[in-house]
Amino acid sequence: MAKSHPALFYDQALSRAALWARNTLAGIAVLLSIASLALMFNSTAGNRLAGLFAQSLGAIELPQGPLRSYQPQLTDIDPNQAKYRAMGEHLARRFRVSADVTTHVVAKAYDIGRELKLDPMLILAVIAVESRFNPIAESVMGAKGLMQVIPRFHPEKFGPLGGEQVAFETTANITVGAKILKEYLGRTGDLTNALQLYVGASTEEAENGYSAKVIAERERLNSALRQLQSRAVTQQQAQARLLPAAI
Repeated sequence: MAKSHPALFYDQALSRAALWARNTLAGIAVLLSIASLALMFNSTAGNRLAGLFAQSLGAIELPQGPLRSYQPQLTDIDPNQAKYRAMGEHLARRFRVSADVTTHVVAKAYDIGRELKLDPMLILAVIAVESRFNPIAESVMGAKGLMQVIPRFHPEKFGPLGGEQVAFETTANITVGAKILKEYLGRTGDLTNALQLYVGASTEEAENGYSAKVIAERERLNSALRQLQSRAVTQQQAQARLLPAAI
């Protein structure tokens, strides 16, 4: 059961607004009276009388913005949220997972990629190939989470984030996986070689073309993003054309 009713706050807001308006009008009337008296008397006595009125005015309590507490607060909204959602829904359809999950993963990939100066589409491509956007995926070798990181091999990266127990947590998993990939890129200077190191550089994965799969997936994601953005622009233009007619 709710502890309060919205209508009560609304009525209180209206009452406080009425009080504020009434007191404000009263203040204006007093000011006008002061000005009139000063002009009429134009004397020392008149000035003293006007001063008394001015002092009286200072005693009037005027509420400061009675509805201020009911105004919506401005929040920082990511201007890319629509893009994240569109890509998230696209991935949800492809991999048959929750759109809320994929949208969250997309947003994190962009945030972490921006922080590490790493292509977010590359991060998403690794996730697609490694776990198909299943945040609780786990391999027989102990690789965990979206980017299939083996925690025991990277304790120094998981430590500041909370230890190995956060390996399945979205932000921690993507952060560690992206840092590993970033290191391999710096070490090899080549994306293909970096991806082979990421997957373990075994001959089996090399024969299966792991690097090629990730690179191809990144291109698919970029292509899908371009189509989604083009569609969004077309819809906005169509709505803009209809707006004058609707008015």
